[in-house]
Amino acid sequence: MEDSIQSKSPAGGLLSHGYTSCAGCGASLAMRYTLEVLGRETIVVIAAGCWSVIAGSFPYSALNVPVFHTAFETAASVAAGVKAGLMMQGDTDTNVLAWAGDGGTFDIGMQALSGVVERNEDMIYVCYDNEAYMNTGIQRSSSTPWGAWTTTTPGDCTKSRPKKNMVEILAAHRIPYAATASIAYPHDLMEKVRKAKEKSGTRFIHIFTPCPAGWKSNPEHTIRLARLGVETKIFPLYEVEGGLIYRINRIPKGIPVTEYLKLQGRFRHLLERDVEYIQRNVDIEWERLQEKVRHDKL
Repeated sequence: MEDSIQSKSPAGGLLSHGYTSCAGCGASLAMRYTLEVLGRETIVVIAAGCWSVIAGSFPYSALNVPVFHTAFETAASVAAGVKAGLMMQGDTDTNVLAWAGDGGTFDIGMQALSGVVERNEDMIYVCYDNEAYMNTGIQRSSSTPWGAWTTTTPGDCTKSRPKKNMVEILAAHRIPYAATASIAYPHDLMEKVRKAKEKSGTRFIHIFTPCPAGWKSNPEHTIRLARLGVETKIFPLYEVEGGLIYRINRIPKGIPVTEYLKLQGRFRHLLERDVEYIQRNVDIEWERLQEKVRHDKL
């Protein structure tokens, strides 16, 4: 089954037991699957966010690889510096992984990330996307979807703008590899990390990681929500090579968005017309993605 993967390799021990994530945290699974592929020869640069807490405070860490905690906005630039230092020592084998949430990627870290990808620095950048600033109190980010409740978009003032499309922004920089992934499809996620590991230059993976605390959902529904995000076409699984070649990695079942929305308290206020609006826009964006794939095949 896609949602039941058991680690059997030594790399499986790179995320220790007892880390301090919330129950049902999707971001912890994302790290586990990523390190399963990258292995021990990896340095992780973690921007301020949920994973600053999950990994543990100095001198302790739940990660059994070198970890560099850095400021909210500097995951990409610090990772580029770490890679440069390794290269000066003649180390071409160690993977450098920048790890940041949507706040540290879509918003605060966007300037440094754009500079790094424009220079095509040799690193892997992963955004674990829980669609708000969860670690500091569930504030709106530019990854927060239209209509969602957060503590800074409450009541009648819910998010009025669509979610920023980070993969398209990164693909526009013509980087070697950009992809989406979901913790509900670990084999797809790990294959994309494997592809990224085998390439050089900047590689970007956007991982969908539901957050029970911020989404007001049952922790038991984390994998179900991550799967529904894909199967409703809200979060399609695809990859872009060189900013030009598009591949859809899974054809969604086309489940109505209602099935996804109704499991989350952050969407409890939506009216029927709001759900119809979301469905209409999801269908439009899916058709746009298909057009890009079809165009590449001409």
